[in-house]
Amino acid sequence: MRILILNYEFPPLGGGAGNATFYLLKEFAQYNNLKIDLITSSIDKYKEEQFADNIKIYYLDIGKNKNLHSQSNQDLLKYSWKSYHFAKQLISKNNYNLIHSFFGIPCGCVAMKLKLPYLVSLRGSDVPFYSKKYFLLDKLIFKKLSKKIWRNSKAVIANSADLKNLALESAPRQKIEIIYNGIDLKEFSPNYKANKEFTIISTSRLIKRKGIEYLIDGFIEFSKKYNNSKLFLIGDGDLEKELKEKIKRADIQNKVDFLGVVEHCKIANFYKKSDVFILPSLNEGMSNSLLEGMASGLAIVTTDTGGSKELIDKNNGIIIEKQNSNSIFNALEKIYLDSKLLKSMRLASRKKAEKMSWGNVAEKYFEIYKEVYVRNLRNL
Repeated sequence: MRILILNYEFPPLGGGAGNATFYLLKEFAQYNNLKIDLITSSIDKYKEEQFADNIKIYYLDIGKNKNLHSQSNQDLLKYSWKSYHFAKQLISKNNYNLIHSFFGIPCGCVAMKLKLPYLVSLRGSDVPFYSKKYFLLDKLIFKKLSKKIWRNSKAVIANSADLKNLALESAPRQKIEIIYNGIDLKEFSPNYKANKEFTIISTSRLIKRKGIEYLIDGFIEFSKKYNNSKLFLIGDGDLEKELKEKIKRADIQNKVDFLGVVEHCKIANFYKKSDVFILPSLNEGMSNSLLEGMASGLAIVTTDTGGSKELIDKNNGIIIEKQNSNSIFNALEKIYLDSKLLKSMRLASRKKAEKMSWGNVAEKYFEIYKEVYVRNLRNL
């Protein structure tokens, strides 16, 4: 079976969808009966990479010269145009059985135009009304376009029940399956040794949708009351300067480390130095970072959004209110003051994560590939 994958994100470019594709490819490298070509974006010039004996990656030059973890409309339009024409060249040489598109828009749209059987993995921002900044475009264009893309696909897969339900608001009759993100249990493993400081970590883009300003406000109050505390912030974004100013005004620069963009292979070291993972997002699909925190054996503090509520309960974390710094303060205080609770939450997080390996995720996707393949043979 030969698969063409479309995803404009791939490490070091992009976020969760890029990482998900990377880990899936690592698993698919062990499948002798599968050949895969991935068309993605380059951060400099066009290049090709033999990822494994059965997997090749084509990096298209889209003129990327800004934030690696955020794609502009111009970036997406360039990728769409270039990936469509490049895919047509590959299709003329190779006999692909189907196309796997990460993101309905733009990749699903490209796949639909290529007129091969395709499936779509919904990731979050590609679902209408997921992001407030695209509300008008969603209402006028993307809702109708998304429905058409999904309707013509052979399968639509969401990475959380919450994301599926949001998609169904636009297309109530659409069949949508759920495959959660996975986690590399070897790369992300616990370190249960006590830290000198009560350490909180958040790995996220520093943008409004992630709610990081509420984390900063909550931590400022928490650190004033509990001096033995530390915050790691991994990621960059539009709010970085504003957040640093807040920390400076509160005079707690020594308690907050803005680490910027950290290579993915090095992030596990910071999880090992932490006690609590926090994700105060206003909207989320299925956070890879949250899964990494769980696999690293951290207590979880997160908002009731996306896949978070499907992974977090009183055993391994605390669900907080959105846009509420007091809720963050109270959650941190509760965990800080109860060492037995912290220990039990950390153990429970790891136990939950052990059921969500990327190997299991790859098997589920491969089953869908086979179903689509067999269905197509019957229709010939």
